[in-house]
Amino acid sequence: MGDLVRLSFDTEGKLTQIEAVDPSQMGGFHGGNGGFPGGNGGFPGGQGGSANSGTAAAAATEDLTGEALSSTAADENALRVDGSTVTLTDLTLTKAGDSSNTETSDFYGMNAGLLATNGASVTVEGGSFTTDGAGANALFCYGSGTTLTVKNARIHTDARNSGGIQTAGGGTTIAENLTVETEGASAAAIRSDRGGGTVTVTGGSYVTHGTGSPAIYSTAEIAVTGAELTATGSEAVVVEGKNSVELTDCTVSGSMTGTYGEGSGENLHGVMIYQSMSGDAGVGKGSFSMTGGSLTTTVGDLFYVTNTKAEINLTGVELQAANGILLRVAGNDGSRGWGSAGSNGGSVTLTASNQVLTGDFVADEISSLKLKLSDGSVWTGTVNSEGEAGQVQLTLESGCAWSLTGDAWLTAFSGDVSSIQANGYHVYVNGEPIL
Repeated sequence: MGDLVRLSFDTEGKLTQIEAVDPSQMGGFHGGNGGFPGGNGGFPGGQGGSANSGTAAAAATEDLTGEALSSTAADENALRVDGSTVTLTDLTLTKAGDSSNTETSDFYGMNAGLLATNGASVTVEGGSFTTDGAGANALFCYGSGTTLTVKNARIHTDARNSGGIQTAGGGTTIAENLTVETEGASAAAIRSDRGGGTVTVTGGSYVTHGTGSPAIYSTAEIAVTGAELTATGSEAVVVEGKNSVELTDCTVSGSMTGTYGEGSGENLHGVMIYQSMSGDAGVGKGSFSMTGGSLTTTVGDLFYVTNTKAEINLTGVELQAANGILLRVAGNDGSRGWGSAGSNGGSVTLTASNQVLTGDFVADEISSLKLKLSDGSVWTGTVNSEGEAGQVQLTLESGCAWSLTGDAWLTAFSGDVSSIQANGYHVYVNGEPIL
């Protein structure tokens, strides 16, 4: 094996150190930490390494009630449940101290406040969970066969790479009526990482304040019902790779100013579906579905899809896009490792059912969009108003209506042209006007 080097980056993604590494001491390579929303990856990396969960200040093998637990040591859980079935009631748990490797913390739960692992079945009733340290996720569920159920708890994290509830390695997390708030960068409130799993959330409030910290970051199957999801410094939701987010009757808001602050050069949006190529998520179609509730972005596009295939389903959602663009399907400059510039566009199927749409759609020359309006949906806006670009197919089912706000450029149209209100504009299909 040839010589190896380790590259270290600061929280702004700038190279801070280059050092030689003994190959015999390496367990594999992973994507960088905190490179984009939710703290997953950042630069291409292979898989490898072993599950390292560090140490634990305390272990629970039986039920606990009213205990106060803490840890200040690096790489140490305040409490770990390893393979046991326990109920934890009204705990007060605090965790300080930085992780020596936030990537290991993201993947395996090292340095988390509470770690459930190795087939454990943990029920948390009430209590308070507070962490202040890099890589100190509050509650972490790791591994296939591990189940973490959390009800009526309060969760607060202060530092980077410190999510509220995190699932990885195929674990199952069930959350009800939680109050979660995170302050740091790359610290999603509902978070998953390599190996994914299943996350079901009902009710509660989930608020993030850091850059690159959406309310939800999904490398798993995540379903949320009746919750408030707010990101004050990030997009609201991110789906990476072949994974999904399903929202029902939720209030969702994002305020992205750039992954590392204003002027970072990133596309601004409320929901992103993408493939990072870091190895944290399988390659395939990402999915976002929302029924009822509201979805708002205070900055930029409502949806952004790049370097992946995606499916978006909207039913009766109140939508608000800050800049009037409902969806942008486009390539990126490749600087993050999200595919190669010029060939890393997106491919999206968006279905709107019983939906009011106000805004535009954009698909660049290396991307495609299949847009379907059904069940009485009404759209006011246009698509690719600046001229021909990507492949755009529009299906306008009976009973649906489209009111133009600019010229529209399509590659295929199915529906009744009389359902389109021209307003002095034109619809072109493969360059030929049909209206």
